[in-house]
Amino acid sequence: MVFGSLITSPRGTLSLQQELRLANVYLENAYNEDDEDIALVLCHDTEVSLSQARKAVKRTEDQNVIEEIATAYMNLGNLLESQHRPREAQAIYMKAEKLG
Repeated sequence: MVFGSLITSPRGTLSLQQELRLANVYLENAYNEDDEDIALVLCHDTEVSLSQARKAVKRTEDQNVIEEIATAYMNLGNLLESQHRPREAQAIYMKAEKLG
């Protein structure tokens, strides 16, 4: 039996734009997912990608990218609210507010 993954992931080398794009892919799939548990896993993956993007944005002053990240956070918060997770949604909204 093999433990671990055979496929290596370039996650650590993704650019800011790639992290943001990945977050939006996860978020779109979460919106379209009927299984609430799978949707929550996708929400978590969205948050991880947005967190990576937020770290990378500190090295740039591109206001458009900052706004895109904040918008993605707001959309994630809206999805969490629709899934009756207001506490998590509020935490996500706070991250969006910190971005501006």
